Formats: sequence, C-alpha cells, structure tokens
Amino acid sequence: MLDPAQLINELQTHGMRLVDPRAGQDSRRGGAGPSDHKAITIGARTVMIPVHTAPSFDSPYLVEAPDDTGAARVTRDGAEVAMVRFPTRAKFYQLSTADGIPYSHIAALHSRDVLATTVLQTCIRYESRKKTCQFCAIGQSLAAGRTIAHKTPAQLAEVAKAAVELDGVTHMVLTTGTPAGKDRGAKVLCDSAVAIKAAVNLPLQGQCEPPEDDAWHQRMFDAGIDTLGMHLEAVTPEVRQRIMPGKASVPLEKYFSSFEAAVKVFGRGQVSTYILAGLGDTREAILEMGEKLCAMGVYPFVVPFVPISGTPLESHPAPSAGFMASILRPLGQMIAEAGIRSADMKAGCGKCGACSALSSYEMLKLPQEIRA
Repeated sequence: MLDPAQLINELQTHGMRLVDPRAGQDSRRGGAGPSDHKAITIGARTVMIPVHTAPSFDSPYLVEAPDDTGAARVTRDGAEVAMVRFPTRAKFYQLSTADGIPYSHIAALHSRDVLATTVLQTCIRYESRKKTCQFCAIGQSLAAGRTIAHKTPAQLAEVAKAAVELDGVTHMVLTTGTPAGKDRGAKVLCDSAVAIKAAVNLPLQGQCEPPEDDAWHQRMFDAGIDTLGMHLEAVTPEVRQRIMPGKASVPLEKYFSSFEAAVKVFGRGQVSTYILAGLGDTREAILEMGEKLCAMGVYPFVVPFVPISGTPLESHPAPSAGFMASILRPLGQMIAEAGIRSADMKAGCGKCGACSALSSYEMLKLPQEIRA
C-alpha cells in the first residue's frame, strides 16, 4: 500500500476513472481552478483529483461506485490501493439570492470546508490570444452559464454567511481575473472583504497579481484579508513568456519586491504563491525558487499542472508522479525548516492543500541526500 503522500501524488498526476459517472456530478469543469477535478476524502484529508482530463481518461486508478455509506474502493490493476469517500453536496447550493441567482454561481465549495470564488470572471489576459495564459479556463464556466461575471460584495457576503452556517466553512479564497487598473484586482478584493467580514467572521485569502503600488497590501489587510496569494505559476523567464505571455509582462523582480512588501504587512507564512510544476521548469529551477521564497517567508505552493479541456494546453502531458515527488519531498523539508508550514496559514490554497500532496511532505523527516 502507498503511504498517503505517495497515493495523493499518484492520483493527482494520473487522475482517476469513475465507474459510476454520478459520483462526479459535483466535479468542477472549467473556470479559474481547480478545474476538471473531483473532491475525494482519503482518511482525514480531502483532496482534488482530476477526473475530466485526457490523462485521467487513461488513468490506471479506478474508483468503484460508492456503497451505501459513501465509501468507495480505489483499485489499480484490480488490486485495492485505498478506500475513499465522496464529500456530500454543499447545503448552500440549494439556495438562491433574492434576484434568483443560485448561490453555486457566486461561490463554490472546494475541498471539505473551503469556500472559493472568482470575484471577476473576466481578465485582460484572457481577452487576447496573444496574451492569455495557455493553461487558463477562467472564461469557460462563464460561457457555460455556471457563474456570473462580477460577484458583488453583497452577494459574496450573503453566500459566505450561508456557507459557514450550513456547511461549516472555515476559510475562504477570493481570487479574481486581472482588470485593467494598476491595482490589478486589489480594489475589488478590498470591497469584497469588507462586506464579507461585516456579515461573518471568516478568515480570507485574497489572490491577485502584484499591485503596481505596494500600498495596496496594507489596504487589503485593513479591509479584512488575512493572507495574500500572488501567483508565479512558472518560475523561469523563458517558460513564463511561452506559457503566459501577458502575465510575463510583470517581471519576476516585481513579484519579489511585492512579496517582500507583503510579508511586512501580512507576516511570514501568510503570503503565498502558486507554482505549476510540469510546464517546462526544471526540478532544479523550482527548488531554487522554493528556497528563495522560503527565505523571504513566502509559502511556495507547488502543484502538478493539470491539462484542462478547451485550453491551448489541453494535450500537454501532466508531470509524472516521480517528478513531483522529487520536488515535493525536499520542498516540504525547506518549508518546515523555514517555519512556514501550511497548517499555520490563516486561510487560502496553501492551508487547504487539496490540489497538492505538498503538506503531507512537510511532515516527513528526510535524509540529507534527498533534501539536496
């Protein structure tokens, strides 16, 4: 039997096939991410596993139909490798706003107790083929009518309060497509946070590109945002330019200066960045970046790239489980030694950890030769 970290890593890189299609009815397709995934619970941990991607259709991992208790066997070559559970459908999904918008169009339940929303479902990067991030599906759920373009502060506050009361949500992620202004989405995050915090005491993570003016970090914190995510996605200039030509116009130097300014406001371990392994960056480049970020107090949330249907990279291969393990094992040790473990984060993707096996590796004690 695989240990939990290995099993999660295997499932997230290979994906899984569902014997019973009904088990995937609450899976996420399109949108800002995690997309084309299904939440499953392994032991005490809920993780997101690809189920609607090209690799998952050929996955060696098969999930049988759940029994009457909601438990299901995961097999590989006919042999059981794990028992998993499918989380129940969120209760707040049954509700709608006074003007008839389903709550599920405003925010979604990620993992087991994390609420997430894309405040602006449009992005200046997505509007141009020459500028769009090649992995991004932010416009898909909007085009399919599963969400709305702009969630107002009042709508977000109403849904967040219901999600806490009905489903026990413990923290919330506010991400956004990048608007045209120099604040790069920070203002709409501030407006949203103020309304949510007035309605319910819920830890919040805001996610946006680095604002041009670092003063926005303090403004976001004062508005009620507890942690901040500014996502690199790729770590080397050549990969950034090839994969996300529009976003690459914000240089790495700007990210570093913004990270430094943000840590002074939010604190060590309360600023994070998303890195997609498998886009072309080498193991060495990702670990070198991880070491630099840990030293700054920025949590490097490394996740396996998932090719999303309908994007320019839908046929791009997912990284291998071995490649991911070669990164996550030493990176987990770096994070632990830097004292910025995901468990200590107040809110956000790193705290949730559902899209990567990284948090499982933070708890492992590794020999020096593996850490190098």
